[in-house]
Amino acid sequence: MEIDRTGLAAFLRHRRELLQPEDVGLPRGQRRRTSGLRREEVAALCHMSTDYYARLERERGPQPSEQMIASIAQGLHLSLTERDHLFRLAGHRPPDRGAAGEHISPGLLRIFDRLDDTPAEIVSELGETLRQTPLGVALTGDTTRYTGPARSIGYRWFTDPTYRELYAPADHSQLSRMFASGLRETATLRGPDSRAAHYAGLLLTRSEEFRSLWDKHEVGIRPQHVKRFVHPEVGMMELNCQSLLDPDQSHRLLVYTAPPGTESYDKLGLLAAIGTQTFH
Repeated sequence: MEIDRTGLAAFLRHRRELLQPEDVGLPRGQRRRTSGLRREEVAALCHMSTDYYARLERERGPQPSEQMIASIAQGLHLSLTERDHLFRLAGHRPPDRGAAGEHISPGLLRIFDRLDDTPAEIVSELGETLRQTPLGVALTGDTTRYTGPARSIGYRWFTDPTYRELYAPADHSQLSRMFASGLRETATLRGPDSRAAHYAGLLLTRSEEFRSLWDKHEVGIRPQHVKRFVHPEVGMMELNCQSLLDPDQSHRLLVYTAPPGTESYDKLGLLAAIGTQTFH
């Protein structure tokens, strides 16, 4: 496929002009005169330089890579159909859809972008963190930084003992059962060629605990509604976890809250003041 520079430029300009700052979690400001977002705002959302993005809108520069187009599609909050169209304009075959995809739906992003004052994250069905709010990073550290199988929280649970320190020791046994159960269900659902099946195979060779649990063939072990975190600075916090599912991509938005007046509620306020410094 060849790049359609004119079509690509026109589509990017049109989508940028349709978006408003509040659509992507940005302040509007008092002196805004442009309709839609500025180029520099879109570039920041897409994690690229303003000059690079501007050249695309001006029909200039090299053909963008698939990774760059995926970043633009996410930054512009495109739907899956719009994302696929953007890939074709850029001369690339669109990525596969479904559970293996990492493109977050615009609806889920709109909710996520309004949660800056709340610990929240968007995760895949394998527990791979796709997005975190700043307070989410303050709670658990930056879990988007992992690569390979370690991106999956279940894989980290059985291969990195230090990761368990974030959770109350009394909950470790139930969490181990839950991660093994969830991986078995996903591997069965997605088939023997899936990443879930691959991760299970790796864990069978690397974790005696996982092998023991896998042999029990447990399914249906669900997470508790209240999760107990042990933060290195503020200590134990009991947080309610609310979950919102995007069925098309099998992504979940997880939001952590505490009832007002509780010790955990006060600790969340302290965590917001501390920020992410304890994880650096």
